[in-house]
Amino acid sequence: MLFKSPTSEPGRFFAKDPCVIRFHGRGFLYYSRQRIEETGYDCFVIGIAVSDDLENWEEAGEILPEQEAEGRGLAAPGAIVLDGVVHLFYQSYGQFPKDYICHAVSEDGIHFRRDETNPVVVPEGDWNVHRAIDADVAVMGDELFLYWATRDPAMKIQMLGVSTAKLDSGFRREDWTQRCTESILRPELPWEQECIEAPAALFRDGKMYLFYAGAYNCSPQQIGCAVSRDGIRFTRLQDTPLLKNGAEGEWNASESGHPYVFEDEDGKVYLFYQGSPDGGKNWFLSRAEVLFDEAGNPRIEA
Repeated sequence: MLFKSPTSEPGRFFAKDPCVIRFHGRGFLYYSRQRIEETGYDCFVIGIAVSDDLENWEEAGEILPEQEAEGRGLAAPGAIVLDGVVHLFYQSYGQFPKDYICHAVSEDGIHFRRDETNPVVVPEGDWNVHRAIDADVAVMGDELFLYWATRDPAMKIQMLGVSTAKLDSGFRREDWTQRCTESILRPELPWEQECIEAPAALFRDGKMYLFYAGAYNCSPQQIGCAVSRDGIRFTRLQDTPLLKNGAEGEWNASESGHPYVFEDEDGKVYLFYQGSPDGGKNWFLSRAEVLFDEAGNPRIEA
């Protein structure tokens, strides 16, 4: 376990959906944080923590909903630094199933200006329910690829889609083009059950690697990986989880899930992910190094 965030309930911790960047020489961690409003409503905000070594984290703030498009909360962030600016992509919360992907920017990594066109990505097509969550982004060529999770019209199967925008655009709603007319990755393997979500993208050596969470939370959720030459058509690298949940009694006994892949300035690659020991009552974050063999296949150095 690497990071935990206390809630207003004594003895309970909640930090999910990690996202890490290096900005102004420091590590910035964005994550889903739980808040209990005075009304008793359970909502998410985006927590912010900073670190000099990616090991020891200090909470540095949070991002609260302020736009109608954001619903009752914010969650599942994905971030990238482009031309000295942090671009944060995240989902609205509390409008199920009408939650979508929003966009905000920051010059200091703490204070964010919302995109006036939010939500920027709303899925199209009769193969999905027009819902988008769990955003992550990666640069490939002259485009920013934005991966998201959605569900089928029956609201049973969670699966992935992708949209792209030119790097010289403003990433406003009109700048995005959906690049799929069906899911780019949907559950097929036994361990994935009925869910693939939380895409985590890494462009490396001419290929787009997509780490993903298989199965719904605590089912148990575990992590797999697929690869693509064009960022759209993906092939799984193995039939079993790349990172499994822990044994009974461990901090991640109920799941190792919702990955985020981060390549540091020294070329080292880390997989940040969430875990729960108790069926989702408490949630913690951790990381593991990702090593690649000569063929480009990843393995986790726990």
